[in-house]
Amino acid sequence: MKIDVSTYMKSFLDSTLVEKYQNRKDEVFQKLDSVYMNGWCQPDLSFVDDIFKVRDQILKHSKCLVVVGIGGSFLGSRAFYELFTPYFKKRDFSIIFAGTTLSSHYMKELIEYLEEVDFSLNIISKSGTTMETSLTYQAIKKVMEKKYTKDEMKKHIIITTDPVRGALRQEVNEEGYYSFSIPDNIGGRYSLLTAAHLFPLSFCINIRLLIEGYLCGLQRREEAFSYAVVRRVMFDLGKVVENFVSYENNWYYYLEWLKQLFGESEGKDGKGVFPVSMIHTRDLHSLGQFIQEGNKIIFETFFKIKHSFSYSIEGCDLHSINLLVEDSVMSAHYRGGVPLVVIELEEVSLKVMGEVSAMFMLVAAFSGYLFDINPFDQPGVEVYKREVKARLEQAN
Repeated sequence: MKIDVSTYMKSFLDSTLVEKYQNRKDEVFQKLDSVYMNGWCQPDLSFVDDIFKVRDQILKHSKCLVVVGIGGSFLGSRAFYELFTPYFKKRDFSIIFAGTTLSSHYMKELIEYLEEVDFSLNIISKSGTTMETSLTYQAIKKVMEKKYTKDEMKKHIIITTDPVRGALRQEVNEEGYYSFSIPDNIGGRYSLLTAAHLFPLSFCINIRLLIEGYLCGLQRREEAFSYAVVRRVMFDLGKVVENFVSYENNWYYYLEWLKQLFGESEGKDGKGVFPVSMIHTRDLHSLGQFIQEGNKIIFETFFKIKHSFSYSIEGCDLHSINLLVEDSVMSAHYRGGVPLVVIELEEVSLKVMGEVSAMFMLVAAFSGYLFDINPFDQPGVEVYKREVKARLEQAN
């Protein structure tokens, strides 16, 4: 992984602002090292062997795992699932991600499908009270009660939640379900190396390679801080939107993961860079015009993958053309007044993406501190939840 914050960026930067924020490095590093919510920086991986034991048991009796979670309890595993699962080839064991919607149409079809298949369920919620997750869990559990005996359900339900508190932990204690814990000192969007993500991913990837790469990524503090400084300077210069760009379709959910990571970490007190994403070349034909000539509130972060699958049409290698288009777009946007960060990857492998992910988590934390806000809370999310609760109580 190479992070280029110079080639398409340096001419836009204000050296006085860069120096101002670079001088805060020791302060920012110390804040991260001393904050309670930094458990993801030194992850406890003692549970990994248990993941494989539970996974192997489930594979004996189920053809499908339903993962019920939302936000930080879902985006990391969904991102890596999409990155490393074939586009069209069906697997003998499938994973369904649910609990992210209140759509009755979706729920009806999900329940009808599950009625016809042997499946296990992994509900992931630290609090155990998230509405979308709870409602989906209750609907699926009713299906399970019709299909399985009480003893069988103990083999089909896995609960990942707070280690000691909450409704789901109480249910584990009462019913004897399999369970994993989300450490108290790790928030949802920083929980990639917890059982919340590693357990479902153990069914489709080699999680040990992901872990190995992640631990390497934690060593990239200097590069992560330099990137965070660039983001902070861009905000001061009126570039308040960061567009994450990939040229591979299976990056969609990875970019969604990045959007939550930065959106929840920075979006407080009227501050923060607003994260958006695009998949090219598709979005060049819908939003490329705005990026090139529209309101100059945007800077971009491009992911450039040097080596990928080779596939030729009429003697032309598609990946080479993809890279040529990407280089052309970066040059055109730069000349059009859009600053760019380029993250160059040798390949898309589990180790590489684990490393990239840990680095981005460092960037999000450092960026939050450079904005003088807490990068590990999300008080604004609770505002709409209180409003929903009040309206439901009035309706009842």
